[in-house]
Amino acid sequence: MKTNKYVEDLKAKTVAELNEALVAAKKELFNLRFQNATNQLDNTSRIKEVRKNIARIQTVISEKAKASN
Repeated sequence: MKTNKYVEDLKAKTVAELNEALVAAKKELFNLRFQNATNQLDNTSRIKEVRKNIARIQTVISEKAKASN
């Protein structure tokens, strides 16, 4: 149920807002990987969650691109 709400929020955003969210998520993923490599990361499942969120954002972006054509 939580992911459905997240996807609905993504679909309500514009493409520019989605691109900003994508950049922010990729930065977060980089930071999480860096923390994991230096053994500072407590919640390693967050990496998987962020990766899936990036995929969700990219999917919504591509759906909007197809809809505009």
